[in-house]
Amino acid sequence: MDAPIGHNMQTRQRGPPGGAQLFEDTSQQPPQMYGPGGAQMQSGSFNVPPGSFPGANLLNDPMMTNMAMQYGHSLAGQGKELLEKNMDKYISVSKLKYYFAVDTSYVGKKLALLSFPFTHQEWSVKYHKDSPVAPRFDVNAPDLYIPVMAYVTYILVSGIFLGLNNKFTPEELGIQATSALVWLAIEVAIILFSLYLVNAKTDLSTWDVIAFTGYKYVGMIAILIGGLFFHSMGYWIALGYMSVTIFFFLVKTLRLKILPQSATDGFGNGGSQRVYLTFIIALLQPVFMFWLTRHLVA
Repeated sequence: MDAPIGHNMQTRQRGPPGGAQLFEDTSQQPPQMYGPGGAQMQSGSFNVPPGSFPGANLLNDPMMTNMAMQYGHSLAGQGKELLEKNMDKYISVSKLKYYFAVDTSYVGKKLALLSFPFTHQEWSVKYHKDSPVAPRFDVNAPDLYIPVMAYVTYILVSGIFLGLNNKFTPEELGIQATSALVWLAIEVAIILFSLYLVNAKTDLSTWDVIAFTGYKYVGMIAILIGGLFFHSMGYWIALGYMSVTIFFFLVKTLRLKILPQSATDGFGNGGSQRVYLTFIIALLQPVFMFWLTRHLVA
């Protein structure tokens, strides 16, 4: 009988009686695979000899590797130069570095000056070849390191108060941080606009104004700590003392920065407008210190 269609048939041919097999069935054997150059490969795997794929020799070449590294360094240097060039259009990186040129000794002396400014005698900034020396060499020089660190610490202490009042959430802490920055920006804008309005010829730069107004965060931390340990009484005592210290510090510092140049620059008649503007800037600090801390202690 004929075999059904589709049935695997064995193609064997037997020889003479005795059953000697002349041909073996190869229909069930896997096909043989050959690699490059006729090399036989194992079934179910692709054992590629090393260096047989394109570009393998390039990866193993030390000269090509060094060239690739040098090219990468060159691209990184060009990217850094391009970034600094674009940043200089809006922010002078070299000038900004000046305000962070501090050390541990300077930070300790500056914090002591902000906390106890009444015994300090010399308030003028030192100069070297018509340029102010770095803050680490002069305690009277403005810096941005202390304001930035004080701002971060103020946010962390605010988080403690929010937790004690069962109001802590990441959103609430973010609102606290954003509010402090917005009020600082408003304060700086008011001061710069006032200087422009009266046509003041002053040595104050925008970074100087940010530094001087940022020093109040040091006092705000002390105020919050006083309220944390001594409650309402500690808060008001610390607020009163730190308000006096920041006022005294800024009056002594800004009177040398806002200089009367002539009788036509808005500071004539004995520099009365210069005095008023200095006092206004100094008086703004206790107001913002109270505004940014009272709701936390309450």
